[in-house]
Amino acid sequence: MTSVIFMGTPQFSAPILSSLIDHGYNVLAVVTQPDRRVGRKHVLTASPVKQVAVDHDIEVLQPEKISGSPEMARAIELAPDLIVTAAFGQFLPTKLLKAAKVAAVNVHASLLPKYRGGAPVHYAIMNGDKETGVSIMYMEKKMDAGDVIAQEAMPITDQDDVGSMFDKLSLLGRDLLLATLPKLLANEITPVPQDESQVTFSPTIKPEEERVDITLSAHLIDCKVRALRPLPTAHVYLNGVRTKLWQVKVLDQTTDLKPGQLVSHDKHHLAIATGDHGVLAIETLQPAGKPKLSITDFLNGTQDALNVGEQVVE
Repeated sequence: MTSVIFMGTPQFSAPILSSLIDHGYNVLAVVTQPDRRVGRKHVLTASPVKQVAVDHDIEVLQPEKISGSPEMARAIELAPDLIVTAAFGQFLPTKLLKAAKVAAVNVHASLLPKYRGGAPVHYAIMNGDKETGVSIMYMEKKMDAGDVIAQEAMPITDQDDVGSMFDKLSLLGRDLLLATLPKLLANEITPVPQDESQVTFSPTIKPEEERVDITLSAHLIDCKVRALRPLPTAHVYLNGVRTKLWQVKVLDQTTDLKPGQLVSHDKHHLAIATGDHGVLAIETLQPAGKPKLSITDFLNGTQDALNVGEQVVE
């Protein structure tokens, strides 16, 4: 039985771990982030990967930082055949990578060398890409730079957001890993070095990047809203109030109004000018301190204060 140490944290990683267990791999230990406080009540919550491990009575290691930690020493002591990571979120020291008797591999949610880093799915949607995918690669200390041993693409639809794509890519990564590991163990893999001239990066989204630039085209604003939904969520300032945008729609019309000015509205409709003479309808939003609202509920009682041509979004 092939022994594995699995390293990962979010929901994306959980089905991948479950599949290894279900298909007879001997998961010696799971390394995941420490429990975090979640929600308004700050409830201490285990990661999805830890929950899978606990359900299967697998040893759980939770270092704040893996490098030089007692947890790293324990992982090395276990001497697994494979180290498998999926969205673990930390660099692994070379000493740890070498502890794997056969290989250390990573399941990464992009078509490498495109979108190395911590937010590949966000950037693929934000940039309006028509496809993304999963790459399985050998791990090295440099971020997401190892030789690729398997890769599969998947389309991004106009309805997909980062939540739906993570769910799809998790299952794609699960299946691709299960198909790849037997070939790896049989030494039937021909790794492909990444083309360094084609490398792009996808760093973690910063808070200031969550604000929508209304001078972008309507299409790219829609892409950004979907790229940040459900987390961390895009926002604008609507009549001076910080407002999350949950659902928008690109309208098939143009305007000469300036970006952020009100194009039209009625009881069920609010359309804003964007860059490139585009028009964007806001369909679901959430003003600061309020619940998520349909545009109809939002406009109930407020539309009389709105005037076409006024600057309403900044």
